[in-house]
Amino acid sequence: FTLWKRVRKYGACCTGLTQNVDDLLQSHTARTMLANSEFLVMLNQAATDREELAKLLNISDNQLSYITNVDFGRGLIKCGSAIVPFMDNFPKNHLYKLMSTKPADLNAA
Repeated sequence: FTLWKRVRKYGACCTGLTQNVDDLLQSHTARTMLANSEFLVMLNQAATDREELAKLLNISDNQLSYITNVDFGRGLIKCGSAIVPFMDNFPKNHLYKLMSTKPADLNAA
């Protein structure tokens, strides 16, 4: 928490990743860190997580539709006070095969 605040003070960016935002939402300290982050990328979220994120980050119902039962590569980006949807259709080429973490893609390579 101290590092997160100090890094922001000097204009740098911390990076945190999680597959289950529920773990973060249960901690007051982690919720504060999440709420004070200038840049977030949100992908498909479970219903309870979406509700908590909506409250914490002031995400509208329309915006929530972009992280509700969506395909891979779709979601929301929060940058400052702006929240915008995105859709990434990365071509299924050699580079994709090198970066993919999907088991079906790994077996095909």
